[in-house]
Amino acid sequence: MTFMSSPIVVQLTPPGRGAIAVVAVDGPGAVEILDGLFRTHSGKPLAQAADDRPMAGVFGTEPGEEVVVRRRSGEAVEVHCHGGLAAVARVRDALVQRGCREIGWREWVAERHDDSITAAARLALADARTERTAAILLDQYHGALRRAIGRAGEAIDQGDTAAALSLTRALVARGRLGRHLVDPWRVVVAGHPNVGKSSLVNALVGYARAIVHPSGGTTRDLVAVETAVEGWPVQLIDTAGLREVDDAVERAGVARARQTATDAELVLVVFDQSRPWGEDESRLWRTHGDALVVHNKSDLASAAGPQRPPGMMTSALRGDGIEPLLAVIAQRLVPDAPRAGDAVPFDPAQMVRLEQATEALSHGDLATARATLAGI
Repeated sequence: MTFMSSPIVVQLTPPGRGAIAVVAVDGPGAVEILDGLFRTHSGKPLAQAADDRPMAGVFGTEPGEEVVVRRRSGEAVEVHCHGGLAAVARVRDALVQRGCREIGWREWVAERHDDSITAAARLALADARTERTAAILLDQYHGALRRAIGRAGEAIDQGDTAAALSLTRALVARGRLGRHLVDPWRVVVAGHPNVGKSSLVNALVGYARAIVHPSGGTTRDLVAVETAVEGWPVQLIDTAGLREVDDAVERAGVARARQTATDAELVLVVFDQSRPWGEDESRLWRTHGDALVVHNKSDLASAAGPQRPPGMMTSALRGDGIEPLLAVIAQRLVPDAPRAGDAVPFDPAQMVRLEQATEALSHGDLATARATLAGI
């Protein structure tokens, strides 16, 4: 924890017109500063209050702000006030005028933790989008990643390069998952016009988000929607139908769709199983060799013709095959889900150092690997 020569003031709740805001005052002299600004309804000074006992009163000069103050300890106080921007600003400005140093909540979290992984995990938890990813981050907050790095360091100290290399490689492999504990996986839905891409996105999400129209080429730009698939945060991206067009706007949409598919973690290539399979379909399938193939409109009669490549059968209209498709998407994104308590690197800086340590170990450079791990 960083030593504080003067108390800091930090807003712990998001800015905006919330019902209640919480402003923390933390550091030497916090209680004395509040006693000069806060008048309890009971007349009892804050310095005489028991820890964790809320006290109602008025903050600032007359008429003042009605607030509730909670003394957490001798050097930590919370002010609970009206959530409006003006009310919070009055409380914060008065504290700064009394000698407090204003900082952001992320800096406040970093100053309160000696361990960089613990601090980073607490920050990441604030941005976690699902209960499942929050649970993994909470494991890291409670030391899972730090302990795994410690075991790798101990192996290096014992001269066991193979064991250390195995540990760091396992952590690097987990990094692909770790990058998406906060940022969602990008899953692109691609295909020819009017094969039901937008309807499929709506079915996967569970509500109408994408525009659906019977005429081909309706989607001219990217339509993105965030959802969760078996607890993993996913951004589904509906794209323009892939075809050769003369219209400049639609051509730009097709180009963007192709680039987005290239950058995505997973591509669903959607085909209409009621249409004959032809060379255009084969070409699209070959272009996206790693894609998950979806044959949509299974509620309609199958078209005769050449055999199709294997894939998931769905009817976006009726909902057939949607649950199995979601399960396969989750499996493709996270083929080896971590168990409770497993170490998962989740910050880009952690990944860089783990990769550097792995590289050093692979060349037998134990000293560099040990120093690199110590820097995480």
